Amino acid sequence: MTKVLAGIRVIEVAQWGFVPSAAAALSDWGAEVIKIEHPTRGDPIRGLNVAGLMAGTQGFTPMWEMLARGKRAIGLDIGTPGGLEVLMKLVESADVLVTSYLPPARRAMGFDLEQVRARNPRIIYARGSGQGPAGPDADKGGFDAISFWARSGLAVNAREPATPFPPRLPGPAIGDFISGMYLAGGIAAALLHRERTGESPVVDVSLLNAGMWAGQVAITGSRLLDQDQIDWPAPHDQPGANYYRTSDDRCITLNMLQADRYWPGLCAVGDRPELATDPRFADAAARRQNREACVAALDEMFAQFTLAEWAQRLSKQDGQWDIVRTPREVHDDVQAEINGYLQFVEYPDGRTVSLVSAPVQFDEQPNELRAAGELGEQTDKVLEELGLSWDEILELKVSSVIS
Repeated sequence: MTKVLAGIRVIEVAQWGFVPSAAAALSDWGAEVIKIEHPTRGDPIRGLNVAGLMAGTQGFTPMWEMLARGKRAIGLDIGTPGGLEVLMKLVESADVLVTSYLPPARRAMGFDLEQVRARNPRIIYARGSGQGPAGPDADKGGFDAISFWARSGLAVNAREPATPFPPRLPGPAIGDFISGMYLAGGIAAALLHRERTGESPVVDVSLLNAGMWAGQVAITGSRLLDQDQIDWPAPHDQPGANYYRTSDDRCITLNMLQADRYWPGLCAVGDRPELATDPRFADAAARRQNREACVAALDEMFAQFTLAEWAQRLSKQDGQWDIVRTPREVHDDVQAEINGYLQFVEYPDGRTVSLVSAPVQFDEQPNELRAAGELGEQTDKVLEELGLSWDEILELKVSSVIS
């Protein structure tokens, strides 16, 4: 297994999902990630009940395991002079500091850019924010449902016609995980730049910019067309790029953008070869002109067979398609299993949790995922590695600076 970031130490001073997900990816790639949490409160995500995903009486939260896997957990109150000094000792030993704290909090607590660089000029200082490092909203907080989804224009452009409200973000922390990968990539690029030039860039990724990047076709197009949003083709406008329901009430998606190339084969495997020669559907222009009739014919064709039957039939033609799977069914996806995209992580108490690997691999080898640590689990060991004596560690415990 190629751990491309082996030997890189990352200090994470962050909460919630966005920035911790970036550090989780760095950990997947081999970096040593030390997560700083308040010694008694911890990261709020530890106790967050998302859609019922907080099981049992031990405070086990799957979202936490996703975000903290493989990290060394330290309970440290950096709001105290003693805690800040321990943080700075860690900074001196690190390659990267990644944070989600807002500028006023960083300045007040004493670990803003200038203060950190004074202790380690070579450190990569990486910031995840809601709206970016400049401008009137630089100090304003943000979550992915707000900055990534709503403010970026993604929510409005995902709205179906005639619906009163835009759709919600389609799942917890989706914008966080997407934006976190951008931040992880930026950190990796900054480390490469430092290796080549000796210069240590400051890395910034905002949820707003990440959402705009994802929705840039709509953003650019809306100005070119001088309208508030892009009117994407309705399903009936694209018979070859649509959802169809099978006889057992499952869905298949087609995305046959080279429609003329794939149309005869699709009709053949559906036992409807006459559709390929029907003048109304003979080519892309004809199908577009008669799109409602074409979609109706395909609706009827797909309703003839079950999902399993369609999977066999569609595998015999060349057009692009797939099953619309449930999240539970992703566990049974052979491609996900063979490529190591989903891994089962064992915990000391006997639990087994399925976690998704960061979506970058090296040398065709799956990333190795490890369990998250308990609050303050590695505090003593990490401080001992920094050179603190047991008397010094005990004094920090007594004063509640560490856990």
